[in-house]
Amino acid sequence: MAHIAKLRTLLFSAFGPAIAVLLLLFFAGYVVLGSNGVLAWGDYSRQLHGAKGELKSVQTQRNELRNRVDLLNPRRVDPDLSDELIRRQLGVIHHDEVIVPLN
Repeated sequence: MAHIAKLRTLLFSAFGPAIAVLLLLFFAGYVVLGSNGVLAWGDYSRQLHGAKGELKSVQTQRNELRNRVDLLNPRRVDPDLSDELIRRQLGVIHHDEVIVPLN
């Protein structure tokens, strides 16, 4: 009977540390396998790389549009661009026209 009492007190005294170890293992597993864990890091870096490429293309388009807007400034309109836009709006541009830049 004394052995059973010792075993029972031993089990009750080990219950707290066992729960703590299980919680520690759970959190360690979540660090590795969780949605923001170590294994998801590679996927996030690939997404970041793709987003940086998309950002670069959007910035290029924005710079092209900014240049076109600057050329259409009412104070100093680019004559070639205004001629192109006017001819396109009036429908007097032909499909076989070739524009030769002078630069």
